[in-house]
Amino acid sequence: MQVDRRHGDPREIGKIAEDEACRYLQHRGLKLVARNYHCRCGEIDLIMKEAETLVFVEVRYRRSAAFGSGAETVTRAKQCKIAQSAAYFLQENRQYAGSAARFDVVSCSPGQGDDGVGWIRDAFYS
Repeated sequence: MQVDRRHGDPREIGKIAEDEACRYLQHRGLKLVARNYHCRCGEIDLIMKEAETLVFVEVRYRRSAAFGSGAETVTRAKQCKIAQSAAYFLQENRQYAGSAARFDVVSCSPGQGDDGVGWIRDAFYS
């Protein structure tokens, strides 16, 4: 992942990380449903579909893994907000009501693997 945090505002860096995560997941067969879904409960970075499963994705960027990975920064409180937002999304988009769902975290950082991306499937229950 090619992001230099010293040269850009955090929103731009977040967008670059989300772009990278979206490409990474699409390359692995997931289809984009929605991006930056906002509701009164919070926000979901990416909503994707893998086969018949709806995947709610939290994207985290860390300049360095010295103090933990991006995935480790997704607290229980953040998990609850994402789950509430997902429930709200499902209420608004009834065509997905029968779909299985899971919560993934994609962590982006310059030193993480060959492509700088780590994907944790079903991250909230692992």
